[in-house]
Amino acid sequence: MNATPEILAVLDDLLTAAAPDARGALWQLDRQGRELDANLVRLPPGAEVGEHREDVLDVLLVVLAGGGRLVPADGGTPLDLTPTTAAWLPRTSRRALVAGPEGLAYVTVHRRRPGLTVKPAVPAREGGEAPCSLDRVCPACGRMSAEPAPKYCGECGERFPER
Repeated sequence: MNATPEILAVLDDLLTAAAPDARGALWQLDRQGRELDANLVRLPPGAEVGEHREDVLDVLLVVLAGGGRLVPADGGTPLDLTPTTAAWLPRTSRRALVAGPEGLAYVTVHRRRPGLTVKPAVPAREGGEAPCSLDRVCPACGRMSAEPAPKYCGECGERFPER
């Protein structure tokens, strides 16, 4: 099979066409057989993606418009995010994002996560069934959080419902 390059989206057009109050993932890479995931995310002025950690994937974050800060959870110096800034978010790093007064629009790119699969049932041992984990699935993008009680989605930035 020969793969053919193609234009998937004009990100500036997507940002311009989105409603002014639209937040979260405005676009996602969706081609079958891909080995990458990419998302166009927009946060309104002052919005935050709370402190979170990605345990298995490094993420490249490229700012397209607006600005804000990348705040390391280890007490490190917050990093300014401005248009055309590229930031590396190494796996296991804890961080938060804070949009500036103009909001923040950025693209994230990372290796594709394997799809969720249903595994055959294993005979139960003591303790019965495993607890339900639906409270860790983002209602906006469907990503399962590695955090036991997530407040924000590490993928699209949406806030999880209060428990």
